[in-house]
Amino acid sequence: MSPFVNSDQIRDLFSQSMSAMYRQEVPQYGTLLELVADVNRATLEQNPELRQQLQDAGELNRIDVERHGAIRLGTAEELATMRRVFRVMGMHPVGYYDLSVAGVPVHATAFRPVSDEALRINPFRVFTSLLRLELIADPALRAQAREILAQRRIFTPRALELTLQCETAGGLDARQAAEFVREATQTFRWHGEATVSHDTHRQLLAAHRLVADVVSFKGPHINHLTPRTLDIDAAQAEMPRRGVAAKDVVEGPPRRRHPILLRQTSFKALEEAIVFTGDGAAGAHTARFGEIEQRGAALTGAGRALYDRLLGQVRSMGNAGSTTDDYEARLAAVFAEFPDDLDAMHAQQLAFFRYAVQDQAAFAQAAASDADFDLAALHAQGIVEARPIIYEDFLPVSAAGIFQSNLGGSEQKSYAANAAKELFEAALQERVADEIALYAQSQQASVDALKRAYLALMR
Repeated sequence: MSPFVNSDQIRDLFSQSMSAMYRQEVPQYGTLLELVADVNRATLEQNPELRQQLQDAGELNRIDVERHGAIRLGTAEELATMRRVFRVMGMHPVGYYDLSVAGVPVHATAFRPVSDEALRINPFRVFTSLLRLELIADPALRAQAREILAQRRIFTPRALELTLQCETAGGLDARQAAEFVREATQTFRWHGEATVSHDTHRQLLAAHRLVADVVSFKGPHINHLTPRTLDIDAAQAEMPRRGVAAKDVVEGPPRRRHPILLRQTSFKALEEAIVFTGDGAAGAHTARFGEIEQRGAALTGAGRALYDRLLGQVRSMGNAGSTTDDYEARLAAVFAEFPDDLDAMHAQQLAFFRYAVQDQAAFAQAAASDADFDLAALHAQGIVEARPIIYEDFLPVSAAGIFQSNLGGSEQKSYAANAAKELFEAALQERVADEIALYAQSQQASVDALKRAYLALMR
């Protein structure tokens, strides 16, 4: 037996540690957790079919522990080291997100588990952004920000020692794993003491509020943790009843019978007291907020192209003088073109699916007939069921919208779309995985398993 703790267990411990810390730092996060638990419980009670689907797909047990977080890093060195820290927890960089298209001066990846089994154990994921200093227009401020960031150290010495220990020995034992989780959690804590003067903070704010958030502090405080709900519209309606000021609009696709990709909502960021260096002047900073998400089916390349085209149509209509109801009506009307039927989504190859035997007797009978394995025929006859694969990633435009709407202030910085994936991967010191390819692998793995079972029955 290996003396090492499985990386999935370390990730589970870390997600619990992060949740406990954030609940202490941001009390409204605790309110969100209670609200989501109540909504999920009611949804499952009212929809036994959904409960059974989640149970069959192995999704039910992960709902209560599921979280995603988000952090913002300032330097390539921080990103490369964060990759190593997350690797200890079995989390890998998936996808490249260029948020400059929405006027946010960062690009990002999502660190998450990638295997089906690891996702079932705990799908904890962290959306990790890297500040793009080259998008700061003022060269003097850009140089000052770079110098400030070069001075900080966001990881504890012991966290780095244990990360190296894991890399060289091949893992951590139980004592080391517990210590690693404690030390790694320190990186994400909130610090009320800024590392800059009040005047420098003001200049950074003028460049962009996110620039000030990254450059002005000792480390990349977690800026939100997000529980997963089974009915985001119910959660959105419940938030104000519990004293939580919700966003006006749920971001992402419209409400559907069969959810796709990701929908999310949040409450406005907190205004938190900070103390500046130099004269010790007091001030305030706005960065951390609460978010709730609902996850749906992972879309294929064709599905994503259709989604992007439809969302583009909605956005091109503009928002001048419109109300929340207007927007939601437009969204629903435009997305009527996207089939809200699993058979149609499957037939048009718009989403990824896992396959499972629905009628064991008929499956065995088909195999006994010595007919070749024909997935399409087995599915058409109702012998094999196609279950949507849950989307584990993020929506770049939606994520940017959440950033903009929660940072406070009304500015909409306008940067041209400026994807720089190769530069990001150079900083990361690793290629990011293609999320579409990962879903395709999961789908193919289920086909292969089904075929093996079928061939075994033929013998």
